[in-house]
Parts: sequence; structure tokens; C-alpha cells
Amino acid sequence: SLPAKLINGGIAGLIGVTCVFPIDLAKTRLQNQQNGQRMYTSLSDCLIKTIRSEGYFGMYRGAAVNLTLVTPEKAIKLAANDFFRHHLSKDGKKLTLLKEMLAGCGAGTCQVIVTTPMEMLKIQLQDAGRIEAQRKLMAAQAQISSSSPEPAAERRPTATQITRELLRSKGIAGLYKGLGATLLRDVPFSIVYFPLFANLNKLGQKDPNVKAPFYVSFLSGCVAGSTAAVAVNPCDVIKTRLQSLQRGVNEDTYSGILDCTKKIWQREGPTAFFKGAYCRALVIAPLFGIAQVVYFVGIAEFLLDMLPKRQA
Repeated sequence: SLPAKLINGGIAGLIGVTCVFPIDLAKTRLQNQQNGQRMYTSLSDCLIKTIRSEGYFGMYRGAAVNLTLVTPEKAIKLAANDFFRHHLSKDGKKLTLLKEMLAGCGAGTCQVIVTTPMEMLKIQLQDAGRIEAQRKLMAAQAQISSSSPEPAAERRPTATQITRELLRSKGIAGLYKGLGATLLRDVPFSIVYFPLFANLNKLGQKDPNVKAPFYVSFLSGCVAGSTAAVAVNPCDVIKTRLQSLQRGVNEDTYSGILDCTKKIWQREGPTAFFKGAYCRALVIAPLFGIAQVVYFVGIAEFLLDMLPKRQA
């Protein structure tokens, strides 16, 4: 049922995000730093420096936004894919690869309604620590060469404050900055992910009418998720750069997708498009592995069955 699908998708998203959010924070910071002002050299270096400067919970900066919005985002994505697969199938016949890709395309298009503002707010909160660390480093270097006092630490804005400011200055469109880049990332991701997962998952089914074991769904979600994540990482780098409202010292600003692509290619080289790719694979693999297990095992059906039944 649709309620069960939505509940399953929501629970899957909450569990997955809680497990992998620190790696996602590192991915955002690695993707946003540009040549000449590199604060972090790797995933482990980023996490270690984040804990030292911001404490353990600094790794979860922006998690509240994700945990709030990931339920509708994952629910829409997984339920939409099922919806399109159902309507593209005829008389219960097996879907062709093209139709599976079309279903994934529809799911990816639907999810950006929630994904874009969620990513927009999350990126500001995740990257604030990097910008603050860079500011402190520049201030320390300036202090060595002069006797000027160290400037006071800036107060970091909350998700609510950022939302209010964007709505006040730019209206609802402010929350949808980078919508085109989000579509360029999420639609191809879903086109690759859902057909790949479905076909890998079928390999573990002994009977077409019986669900695959949970470990097969988990491994299928991990493999399909990491493959799709690396494939669309260039689009994710562009999306992250476009959605960042604050820049570090001497960092480029961008007017759109083409301008961002051109500047990254010319000033940082083609390898810059794969910044944070392994972090993204480490985020997406368990995230979608967990999501698919929860979704296909059907926790929602168990919860709904526990509700008191209306007497006839």
C-alpha cells in the first residue's frame, strides 16, 4: 500500500542518514575547497580536524535538516519508482531495461521537490566549519606578521535563519538555487541505480514470487548505489559549488552550470570533478543498502498491522 511504502521509505532514510552523515559532511567540504586554499587532504584528515575544532557533534552539523526532510525525500523517491514501474508494466510482464530507466527517471525528477531545498540548507551548515577554519588560519597568519588582535568568532547561522533570509530576499526561488544541477545529478543517478538494483536483486531470488534475502537486497543496494554515485559525481560537485552561498578567501563564484563547469575545468583540471567521489560512494552505498533492506523487508507492514483494527 502507498502508506506502507511512504513509511518504509521514511524509516530507511532516517536510519541511513544517521549512519553515514559524517562522511557526507566530509564530502561537501572536500568538494567545496579550491586550489590554493585546501584545508583538508582526505576523508580521514577532514573528520579528524572537524572533531578537533568543532567537537564530535561537529560531524553532524546540518544533520537536523537532513533528518527532517529525508523522510519525505526517500519516501517520494522509492514510492515514485514503484509507481512508475507499476504503470509501465503491462499484464505483469517483465519490464524492459528502457522502461526500468524511465521509471528511475520519473523517481529522480519527483524527488528534487524536496531534495533541492534540503541540500541547499545542508550544504551551508556543513561548509560553515570549513570557512570558519580557513578564516582562523588566515587570521593567525596575519597576526604573526602584525600585532593586530585576532578577530572575534562569527556566529554560525541556523537552518531556520538561512531559510528566513532566503525567503525574505529571493522568495521561494532562493531555496531552489541549483535546481538544474540537482536534476542533472538525481535523474541520471536514478536512471542508473534503480534498474541496476532491480537486476542485481533478482540474482538472489530463488523464486520470482519470493523476496530476495535481506543480505542480497543490502549488497545490491550498496553496489548499485556506489556505482551510480561515482557516475554522477561531476554533477554533484557542480551542484555543491552552485548551492554554496559563502565562499572562502580567493575562491571562485559561479553564475550557472556552464560557468561553473568551465571554471573548474580550466582552473582545477578534470580530476576536480571527482573530488569527494570515494566519500560519496561510502555515503550512498550503505545509505541505499540500508534503505532497500528496510523498504523491501517491509517494516511499515509490521507497524501498520500493530495498529488496532476497526471493528466491522
